[in-house]
Amino acid sequence: MSKPITYAQSGVDIEANDVMVDQIHTHLASTYGPRVIDVPWGFAGLFRLDYDEKLFKKNYRNPVLVACTDGVGSKVQVAAKAKKFDTVGIDLVAMSVNDMLVMGAEPLFFLDYVALHKLEPALVAQMVKGVAAGCRQADCALLGGETAEMPDTYRKGDFDMAGFGVGVVEKDRIITGKRVRPGDVILGLGSTGLHSNGYALARAICFKRNKFKLTDVLDELDGSTLGDVLLAPTRIYVRSILKLIAKYRTKRVIHAMAHITGNGLPGNIPRVLPPDCNAVLKKSSWPRPKIFNFLQKAGPVEEEEMFRVLNMGIGYVVIVAADFADAAARMLLQAGEKVYNIGRVTRGTGQVVLKE
Repeated sequence: MSKPITYAQSGVDIEANDVMVDQIHTHLASTYGPRVIDVPWGFAGLFRLDYDEKLFKKNYRNPVLVACTDGVGSKVQVAAKAKKFDTVGIDLVAMSVNDMLVMGAEPLFFLDYVALHKLEPALVAQMVKGVAAGCRQADCALLGGETAEMPDTYRKGDFDMAGFGVGVVEKDRIITGKRVRPGDVILGLGSTGLHSNGYALARAICFKRNKFKLTDVLDELDGSTLGDVLLAPTRIYVRSILKLIAKYRTKRVIHAMAHITGNGLPGNIPRVLPPDCNAVLKKSSWPRPKIFNFLQKAGPVEEEEMFRVLNMGIGYVVIVAADFADAAARMLLQAGEKVYNIGRVTRGTGQVVLKE
């Protein structure tokens, strides 16, 4: 007769999970506002859409919930290779909150899912620390999450992350792009680098074709290490964009917005263009972070492919009425964004046209 087998012997450590939960609670609590109802060790998170205190009351009239989910893609492989786990959590939050922001939504709360080969409480705590930092930047609550130890699915050192965000917007304030018209100005907000897209291409260039190391200090990257540049977290645009939306609560100045993720500018801006409009962008109207030129040369990669895959230095786009473009740009600058007038809307067929 075989000896009894335990869960731990099969590769899953329940006690490590209990230790991990204790370690991450402080990070979660750091994101809580007055709408969170804290129930330690609860089976689900609790969040009030509104609350009684007059000072904080939101007074929603016709609220619509907005939900997003996303991951970080193969950027997690760079993080695992560098053994740096406290920034990809920011990326995870950014990918969802920047998406819901496009609709004009205020992020409310976020949940994360981490799956890995072996649960190491200190390592997971680093990941959740990053998620909490991203939630604080987005002014939303990290309401809960799940960690899965899966030794038969993930190899030693491997992990993956997924995130789930919920926001709210007044029904009559939803931004869809239906107001876009010829003559509108296209404002581009600077990215912090690759953000969380195109890492299969970046890894192929850096580690397969050229055999670079993450610790390499490169003149082409202003003396930064390759690892630091590749792991620069995605910028979260929530505070500056919500401030802009609040400024123009009566006038419908913001006609559309786009989060520039996979498929770059040519793939994301058309999602908010009417079928009879084009977005004409001038490529020389904004500076490219040096990582893009480095990858293009080291590949080599053709220009069209660079724009098709990567954000090329523009992480978020705001399409505004021409008469308000300068004022909107000034406000975004004052909020800490790098803002560029990158093009105009013209009559067309719902496409992005890139010009020198």
